[in-house]
Amino acid sequence: MPSEVMSLQEPDNPAIPGASLLSSGRYIHFGPFRIDQQRQEVTRNGTRLKLQGKVYQTLLALLEKPGEVVTREELRARLWPADTHVNYDANVNTTVNKLRVALGDSSDKPLYVETIPRKGYSLLVQPEISNRTGNSHAPQNGWSGEEAKERAAHAGFFKFSKSDLWVVLGAIGLILAGMLLGAGIMRLWMTHPAPISGHSLAVVLLRLLENVLP
Repeated sequence: MPSEVMSLQEPDNPAIPGASLLSSGRYIHFGPFRIDQQRQEVTRNGTRLKLQGKVYQTLLALLEKPGEVVTREELRARLWPADTHVNYDANVNTTVNKLRVALGDSSDKPLYVETIPRKGYSLLVQPEISNRTGNSHAPQNGWSGEEAKERAAHAGFFKFSKSDLWVVLGAIGLILAGMLLGAGIMRLWMTHPAPISGHSLAVVLLRLLENVLP
């Protein structure tokens, strides 16, 4: 599976205010996503996502206040210095939309980022902070990742397609036919020690084959 490298850092990013919740651990988990704060990387089921620095900062702002409203003014102050002259409303909209695209989310039926009209945005999930690399969410089938891989490997080992099954059965049938044919020839030689002509041997083989084959 190809990896998409994420570029997160911007040289002039402002300091992150009020990040005490996120500073309690290196990794942030929510849904299928994991954020490595030390390396500033976001992955989805092990695959790196491609985000720009401001999009990453927007995600962190939402993660710091899960379930609460992060106002558009908060995002503006976080993403752009006070002396920056840009269209803040348009840029905030664009940045949040990029975040939704990266997360596979939508504004109509949000799973992660909800728009609060005339106020701002809110994170719909509760993140988990830890120092463990793996996602703390248990799989739905109750197996760990290693157990699931091991079970899948065993299942693949014993799984045959129909064509493979017919090949195996055909090979077994040929082996049994050969064994019966050999036994018949040995019995013939034991009961008729005198040399047998080629014609007689051919007749005997045909009769044996008629008895063996359906």
